[in-house]
Amino acid sequence: MRILSGIQPSGTLHLGNYFGMMKPSIALQERGEAFYFIANYHSMTSLFDPEERRKNTFDVALDFLACGLDPKRTVFFRQSDVPEVTELTWMLSSVTPMGLLERCTSYKDKIAKGISPNHGLFAYPVLMAADILIYDSNLVPVGQDQKQHVEVTRDIAIKFNELYGETFVIPEPQIQAEVAKVPGTDGEKMSKSYGNTIDIFGDEKVIRKKIMGIVMDSRTPQEPKPDAEKNLAIQLLRLVAPAAVATDYEERLRAGGLGYGDLKKALFENYWNYFAAPRAKRDELAANRDYVEGVLRDGAAKARSLARKVLDRAKKASGL
Repeated sequence: MRILSGIQPSGTLHLGNYFGMMKPSIALQERGEAFYFIANYHSMTSLFDPEERRKNTFDVALDFLACGLDPKRTVFFRQSDVPEVTELTWMLSSVTPMGLLERCTSYKDKIAKGISPNHGLFAYPVLMAADILIYDSNLVPVGQDQKQHVEVTRDIAIKFNELYGETFVIPEPQIQAEVAKVPGTDGEKMSKSYGNTIDIFGDEKVIRKKIMGIVMDSRTPQEPKPDAEKNLAIQLLRLVAPAAVATDYEERLRAGGLGYGDLKKALFENYWNYFAAPRAKRDELAANRDYVEGVLRDGAAKARSLARKVLDRAKKASGL
């Protein structure tokens, strides 16, 4: 089984990235042949500072390696180091119905949030389809918000196969329902676009202040909270604390007597402890830049070897 996933270097990675994509992807490297890439082409739809893109790209590599990605098991690379993907994007664009892209909710949601529209943002699903199809991917772990884009990929691949003969493997999405939507500090989906994130490797004082600043309702500590499972701090605590600890705090909140300040302190402490070992590993990697760059170069060489074969197959099938 070949597994494919990518993540944009459009900003500092946060808990939504970790639990929605990184953690399940790292777990999957034990189950098949994993191809994971840093989607720096995709970041061009919303990030326009070249130095920031370069820094973010390296930081994403550090974060993944620190969190447990094993370059001996996983092909890990920069998207732009495999130029074949953009060539395939054009070929797929020529068979992609406009209506298919117009129905994509992600584009509409981003525009509604004030992100400036451009062709790249609109055609994002076609580049994503090329990312997936060029490695004969079987499984694509994604967040709930990207599920539609994998469905678009399937539609595009089926259309190409119908026109030119069996060329592409039809991929399947994998979504972990319990963490498909990680809430941000405002209760909305955690996203860099919304400014409501908790960084994976954030500064201790900054993150403590952000967590302690999470707005709660006006009920007093003594009041029972029968809806404790909906509490934002409880939802986040369930991600970073042992199950028994999170359950204990939820029951105490439901019964009454637990102050929101104490709950948020527990959330910060469990978050900080959860990433203690990866934080130390990241510091080691940051001091060995040549090693990290070597991992990305080796991964790109392996990825290009496969991408070239799939691209040649698609070109032959379509008469190029």
